Amino acid sequence: MMTFFIVCRKMFPAKCLKRLLSSDSLYPKFCSSEIISADIFKSLQSIVGDKNISKAEAVCSQHSHDESYYRGHLPAAVVWPQSVQEVSHVVKICHKHRIPMIPFGTGTGLEGGVLSEQDGCVAINLTKMEEITGFHPEDLDVSVQPGVTRHMLNNHLKSHGLHFPIDPGADASLCGMCATGASGTNAVRYGTMKENVLNMEVVLADGTIVHTAGKNRRTKKSSAGYNLTNLFVGSEGTLGLITEATLRVYGIPEKMVSAVCSFDTVKSAVDCVAQVMQSGIPMARIEFLDDMAMNCANKYSHLEYRVAPTLFLEFQGSESSVEVDIETVGEIVKFNNGSEFQYSQTMEERNKLWKARHEFWYSMLALRPGGKGYSTDVCVPISELPDVISYAKEELSSSNLLYSIVGHVGDGNFHCGMNIDMDDEDEVRRVKEFSSNLVKRALAANGTCTGEHGVGLGKRKYLIDEFAESGVMLMAQLKRTMDPYNLLNPGKVLLPEYLEKFASSKK
Repeated sequence: MMTFFIVCRKMFPAKCLKRLLSSDSLYPKFCSSEIISADIFKSLQSIVGDKNISKAEAVCSQHSHDESYYRGHLPAAVVWPQSVQEVSHVVKICHKHRIPMIPFGTGTGLEGGVLSEQDGCVAINLTKMEEITGFHPEDLDVSVQPGVTRHMLNNHLKSHGLHFPIDPGADASLCGMCATGASGTNAVRYGTMKENVLNMEVVLADGTIVHTAGKNRRTKKSSAGYNLTNLFVGSEGTLGLITEATLRVYGIPEKMVSAVCSFDTVKSAVDCVAQVMQSGIPMARIEFLDDMAMNCANKYSHLEYRVAPTLFLEFQGSESSVEVDIETVGEIVKFNNGSEFQYSQTMEERNKLWKARHEFWYSMLALRPGGKGYSTDVCVPISELPDVISYAKEELSSSNLLYSIVGHVGDGNFHCGMNIDMDDEDEVRRVKEFSSNLVKRALAANGTCTGEHGVGLGKRKYLIDEFAESGVMLMAQLKRTMDPYNLLNPGKVLLPEYLEKFASSKK
């Protein structure tokens, strides 16, 4: 016991030691902001400079929330490193003093993935690292730092006739999109971040810098060693801080046409999607909006579409191939009693259409000013999609909630957004009950609890049902091995009890 006391005395400030020793937890519970002593603050300041560190309440408050309805504890300090070396040095100091770290980007997440559940953390804001560090148009790849967003990259690429197609809607940080395993409207054709990341530079919990595919490697495939790149894609900052990502880029298609068609029922719209995908038609986008979402879009974006279950589609390719695809999909739409297509062919028309789709979140919030948005997503096999969306629609309608449903239905992923009065305890209860029931229904259909939002704080409890205990314990082993003091974004993805259970099983 005395040896344990001496080791802990070195690891933790004296004020924290009593709390640690009195706890049954195998993972340290941190004190409030007093863990960031004046000396530690000065050490961090010496790395990033006076202008790149703050413990002002207003600044810390900005780093205690994202776009979700969750709220976290205020960090004790916020730092803005401007190079991977600075990130590494900041992490080394935090590791030495056992200070938890929260990586922060644009704050557009929907599951509380960048929030702290405890006081005393350091928020590491990576948005000032905004260089495009490598660009090889002939090889169709680009390397970016975490401050580079999707729009910034595409503005750079368009003069070269290229684009990065992964489009979650928000102008998110590309490295943040790697961390959450994001996808979006184009995933049906181009895949998710997992399929489009070639290499990453990552700072581990002790400050070590690694390159997941080897330094400067950017081949489209490799069978050398373990797939470290995909280990970090979707890890939500719990295994390392992503400071650079090398990504695939694509040529801008010769022809792009967007179309809208409506249906009488949710089932007929989603049946149409399943049939289009089963026909092997290379859709670029195929998005579903229910009648509630269309009502929101019309009001918020000043549109005049029919308020009914609707599909937004985009066709890409050569002139001739697009014509054939439109004709084939039109026949499938007609078979399902869908309306005639309304086309958008110019860039301005297409941008207006997809802007309305991407603004669904804010259009829903506008229905009840002062309400708080809650969004949950699941993903199921295409064949299960009609039944699961119909289930969601029925449950939401019977729960008397203010809601809308949209989805990247071409890959089986859809979102249910709700506008909540947080002061109404019964309404909050009904929202949580629906979210839980929807996940259970998706898992019963051999789906997943989240297709692209990530686990964050909201979906942790469902991993045991999705992966079984053996899978979750393997994740806990990875986390424990790579971050033994649970300093990197603690509490995300894995519930603390899983980490503690794994540690207990190895005693």
